[in-house]
Amino acid sequence: MPYVVGVDFGTLSGRAVVVRVADGAEVGSAVHEYAHGAVEQTLPGGRRLPPSWALQVPQDWRDVLREAVRKALAVAGVEPAEVVGIGTDFTACTVLPTLADGTPLCEVDGLADRPHAYPKLWKHHAAQGQADRINALAADRNEPWLPRYGGRISAEWQFAKGLQLLDEDPELYDRAERWIEAADWIVWELCGVETRNVCTAGYKGIHQDGAYPSPEYLALLDPRFAGFVDKLRHPLSALGDRAGSLTARAAELTGLPEGIAVAVGNVDAHVTAPAARAVEPGQLVAIMGTSTCHVLSGERLAAVPGMCGVVADGIVRGLWGYEAGQSGVGDIFAWFAANCVPPSYVSAAAAAGVDLHDHLSALAAAQPVGAHGLVALDWHSGNRSVLVDHALSGVILGQTLATRPEEQYRALVEATAFGTRMIVETFSAAGVPVTEVVAAGGLIKNAFLMQVYADVLRRPIAVIGSAQGPALGSAIHAAVAAGHYPDVRAAAAVMGSRGPEVYRPSPERADAYDPIYADYRELHDHFGRGASRVLHRLHARRFAA
Repeated sequence: MPYVVGVDFGTLSGRAVVVRVADGAEVGSAVHEYAHGAVEQTLPGGRRLPPSWALQVPQDWRDVLREAVRKALAVAGVEPAEVVGIGTDFTACTVLPTLADGTPLCEVDGLADRPHAYPKLWKHHAAQGQADRINALAADRNEPWLPRYGGRISAEWQFAKGLQLLDEDPELYDRAERWIEAADWIVWELCGVETRNVCTAGYKGIHQDGAYPSPEYLALLDPRFAGFVDKLRHPLSALGDRAGSLTARAAELTGLPEGIAVAVGNVDAHVTAPAARAVEPGQLVAIMGTSTCHVLSGERLAAVPGMCGVVADGIVRGLWGYEAGQSGVGDIFAWFAANCVPPSYVSAAAAAGVDLHDHLSALAAAQPVGAHGLVALDWHSGNRSVLVDHALSGVILGQTLATRPEEQYRALVEATAFGTRMIVETFSAAGVPVTEVVAAGGLIKNAFLMQVYADVLRRPIAVIGSAQGPALGSAIHAAVAAGHYPDVRAAAAVMGSRGPEVYRPSPERADAYDPIYADYRELHDHFGRGASRVLHRLHARRFAA
């Protein structure tokens, strides 16, 4: 009986799942924590990083292949010879500079203490200044690709991060023969052949209608930047295609058979859509974890303000794939629990035998909507959609000496739900209908949070049936690459998974949330659309200090 392996490379860990091709049953999985995690304070050698930096270490990714794949096979009781393919997905835009043979610059002798030699993680936001220059020049020149990204390129993406590399370490910029998404780099490690997937090229690399931004445009940003596309240029492969065959070296690393199919790389969010059986027009998938990414497919091309992008065949072939997102969601809750909760709450959670987040959620759920008197902005990691501005920061209004931690926690949960509602309403207003919402990711385990989202959105929310949505999605792509299904849609119909839960909105709570959402929108536009620049000034002072 054939099986496939899906490997999901996340922000702090990687996970592998072994999936039966015939029906999508997940028969074994394993997680491997990165030794270095997200490198945000200091390099492995001790050099301190500036604010808003976030890097990773490539060896951590190889360790996932070595450890998690073998453990997942052992848990499944599946013999390696039964595996016919492997698929992978990655956070994005996580991008790295390499030599022509794929060697990361941080692994080149003498470069381990150079910050720009490392992969820049998706939440590296230190290139906001470069993104601002890219956007201003593109708007002045009416670059035809700009509307495909809602009118603004993100600081998280390939060109902003590449321009930052040039600005701050031009020697390393020159030594970087390739500038490649980690989603494609890991496939290079597996099959020994460089490939570039249509998803990351379109959403993160400004590749539209068969072309990247012109050398003329890039030269106006900086004459030395005119040839940047040469570091990217490569034929693009469709999602579900076979990138190549597992090399002997990768077979030794993973314990899998040499020669099995290696699927073209993909993004963790986009690969989740088939895992959630949400590949038809109007089905929006919210992948809710440290951040949230919103993906949906549509039958026609539309310009959606502040979207992360629209790409032909970006999720499944034959449809336009749309993406939006929130840069901080689970990260915000984790920050609050780690830094803003008194010891008495930690002790109470321990005494009850529950996680601190579950304890805070239970206390928050006991309050009526609006009882805390608070409204928050979910910008602790900046705003990805619809403002596309990573110089923004978080706000909580309405606090008094009576405000309790669970009330602040609830306000933050509500703020992230309001941010999602902004995104859904923006898509709908632009002519991209949202007919169904499906949630995936680690946060769907929190029933309080999911109910808040359903009430705020005034929509039922279905949930994926897998705890490892991206890894299952990668496995689905591996099954297609191995020739067991004709395309991703066909494979998703059989191998995708929906859970039994559907969170339905309460009309009373939904009515109570509407005026709070109106307050959120007022603050959103005041601080985010130019009426006040105070958050930008605070951001600038932090950098200057």
